[in-house]
Amino acid sequence: MTDPAPTRPARQWSLDVTRVISVVGVVAIHVFAEMVAASGIKGTAGWWAAVAADIGFVWVVPVFVMISGALILQPRHYQDGPWPFYRRRLPRLATALVFWSLFYFIVIRTMLSQVPVTRVDLADLVLGGKPYTHLYFLWLIIGLYAVAPVLASFLRGGGDRRALAFAGTVLAVTVVTGMSSSVLGGMGDARPLTLLALTQWLPYTGYFLAGWALRNVRLSGARLALAALATAAAVGLSVWQYGARPGLPLWDAVVPLTYYGPVVAIASIGVFVCLNSALADWRPGPRTRSVLRELSDCAFGVFLVHFAIMVLLRSVEPFSRAGGSFVLSLLEWLVVVVLSFGVVFVMRRVPGLRRVV
Repeated sequence: MTDPAPTRPARQWSLDVTRVISVVGVVAIHVFAEMVAASGIKGTAGWWAAVAADIGFVWVVPVFVMISGALILQPRHYQDGPWPFYRRRLPRLATALVFWSLFYFIVIRTMLSQVPVTRVDLADLVLGGKPYTHLYFLWLIIGLYAVAPVLASFLRGGGDRRALAFAGTVLAVTVVTGMSSSVLGGMGDARPLTLLALTQWLPYTGYFLAGWALRNVRLSGARLALAALATAAAVGLSVWQYGARPGLPLWDAVVPLTYYGPVVAIASIGVFVCLNSALADWRPGPRTRSVLRELSDCAFGVFLVHFAIMVLLRSVEPFSRAGGSFVLSLLEWLVVVVLSFGVVFVMRRVPGLRRVV
């Protein structure tokens, strides 16, 4: 007698909400970065507002990875071994990687921005794992998917305790490694953490595991309020730390403001747990479910396409001046978000283009 096939778990709507918020945050980071980098307005109220809108979403990439871990490390994906999982997941990612790498390199970087191409640029396109500002994420996800069957095999049968211990250990090692590199750099002995195409995933393994380990953690009442307060404090501290540069060299060295810095790790875990807890009992109605499912399914494509839309938008008035105005940057953010979701919505309905979003 064969065992019955495992039932598909109910959709966790809190993860869909978190995914949509996160991709909107990714757009904010890239839109407001131009104003944040404008030295001529540093210290003004508008500049601080841009820093808050940019660094305030510093947690989005780790949370994206945690969502992937919560979904991808489910044992049911590997009941027939790793190869069926690879056949289902990796071709689409590989197609997206090739398409968007060439699109951004040729169309956006070379043709539109007219950046000269060197042999080093061509080599970096293939080997560096960062063909354009945000596309390292594709290499990151491919790497995590490649090791997912191994991680899931170790987690299987160990329960929540093993998952928490494993995730905590890997994430702690990552944070300490990032701090060590930063401290050495602050002491004049530069030891940058260099990530290439095949290693982009390594520093995010702890977040990937944490997504699975924390997927069922539900806080309520005072514990949820305390966790939300700690999360807000971590985000606020990150905003203050960035805005106070370069006046805090020691703090910057010991507590690096990176995706694998300790404060960002606290903020990321806090956002993931707090949103899942706050929305744990939420059951959207049929229409809301349909809209939320569509927005969530578009999020990956929005991540990929939004940068091109932002570059194109900045070639016209008034958005060519958005780097000096918080109001224009805010409007640009809203327009890029709406256009990106609209473009991906259409692309998902075109058979050939659906595979790349």
